[in-house]
Amino acid sequence: MKVLVSDSLSEQGLSILKEHFIVDVKTGLSEDELIDIIPEYNALVIRSGTQVTRKVIEVAENMKIVGRAGVGVDNVDVAAATEKGIIVVNAPEGNMLSAAEHTIAMMMSLSRGIPQANASMKAGKWERKNFMGVEVNGKTLGVVGLGRIGAEVAKRAQGLEMDILAYDPFISEERANELGVKLGTVKEIAKKADFITVHTPLIKETRNIIDEAEFAVMKSNARIINCARGGIINEEALADALKSGKIAGAAIDVFVNEPPVDSPLIECETLIATPHLGASTEEAQVNVAVSVAEEVISVLNGGTAKNAINIPSVKPEVMSMLAPYIKLSETISKACAQLLGRNYDMMEISYNGEISGKDTRPVTIAAVKGMLEVALDSAVNYVNATSLAKSRKVEVVERKSKTSDEYASTISMELSKGDDKVSITGAVIGGEGKIIGLNGEHVDIIPSGFIIVAKHTNKPNVIGPCCIILGQNDINISGMQVGRAKVGEVTMMALNVDSEVPEPVLNKMKAVEGIIDAKLIDL
Repeated sequence: MKVLVSDSLSEQGLSILKEHFIVDVKTGLSEDELIDIIPEYNALVIRSGTQVTRKVIEVAENMKIVGRAGVGVDNVDVAAATEKGIIVVNAPEGNMLSAAEHTIAMMMSLSRGIPQANASMKAGKWERKNFMGVEVNGKTLGVVGLGRIGAEVAKRAQGLEMDILAYDPFISEERANELGVKLGTVKEIAKKADFITVHTPLIKETRNIIDEAEFAVMKSNARIINCARGGIINEEALADALKSGKIAGAAIDVFVNEPPVDSPLIECETLIATPHLGASTEEAQVNVAVSVAEEVISVLNGGTAKNAINIPSVKPEVMSMLAPYIKLSETISKACAQLLGRNYDMMEISYNGEISGKDTRPVTIAAVKGMLEVALDSAVNYVNATSLAKSRKVEVVERKSKTSDEYASTISMELSKGDDKVSITGAVIGGEGKIIGLNGEHVDIIPSGFIIVAKHTNKPNVIGPCCIILGQNDINISGMQVGRAKVGEVTMMALNVDSEVPEPVLNKMKAVEGIIDAKLIDL
């Protein structure tokens, strides 16, 4: 077996691989250079530098696994690898503790003004009175996002005898109790917390989740930390809050643009900044390299991969039949999660028709992954999705029926939290997935791009004003579905649009008389 390492990797990871296989280290390869040599290798180990494109994958005749020594896999065409039967793995936990510890280090630096005091000393000064700090003991830490890193931060803060107030719309009260934290809203955290730290993925719902409105209600001695993703905190609003003295300080490791040459934050005296060091520990770099090396060894020796991004257990010939259903299942579950817009406790998946006689486990796993991806982004994959659902107290129920009314096979999905429910039905037509049912209404929607789903009263002068609002804001409607109901009854419409709809525009639609609610789905 031969392994190609095309980006720099820690020596520990290389040593483990060399004990089992022939290992070639060739970095800085262009796409053409990679295409020329990739057919002879059985595994490829990368970091962020190598671009594993569809062209590369198509000629990788002997490839069994691509391993990314890090979290993201944006530089790998995962869909092409899945079609080829190539497993793609990453190392999602390798830098988890490093990021959590860096967050605690930033918080402690904020509480005692350590970087500023150090700079003063290096300048030959002795300014004890200028660096009066605060204790963290007994203070309230607000944690926005209780994923793996957020939970680790909360655990360490509890060791410092801090009270934890957390926001995560996808965490149940039961799970919060297990973690020993109290749940609240972002606004409650802004009002009550002495220290605030963010640990969410950067998605539409979390971009600028801490903004002017949140800074306006913070305590004057509040301090805020971001070691997650640039853009979760509005940088301009934070700079204004720091310069005006509205809050006491901030510690930022990540920025919207890196390096942050033009960021208004850099000139703020009460800012502590580090150059994206959350994962920059010797241990983290070793951990991700060793993790990926162990995955490669397992797969090449006929075993499984625990951190697979795609589905490792499906044979290529089976994948050709299941692939469109896997994609459809993941897509409609993602749509359900966005429509429900909160934490949920049950997912019901119904397989009807011919597909009910197949092994639908990969399809169900894809559904669970799509559901959780709305909250966890790249932290969830096909291997850990089921366990993550269990840890979040989400029950997954499968139902099967050999009968299907109109189509050979359909998949129906219902996501619920108590009495709040959302349901979507899909079918594969001509090899492509379509949404054919939405909350009991018959529709025909291509599940891609952006879709506005509006619940409304069936009466004149409702749909037209909504379309006018979109047109006035240069948003093109590429498709429309309107549910059938008697005049005066509640129904829905779905609008495929060619671009994202800003929240102010969506709010204008909601203000149209007869519109009960409107939500944007991003697929």
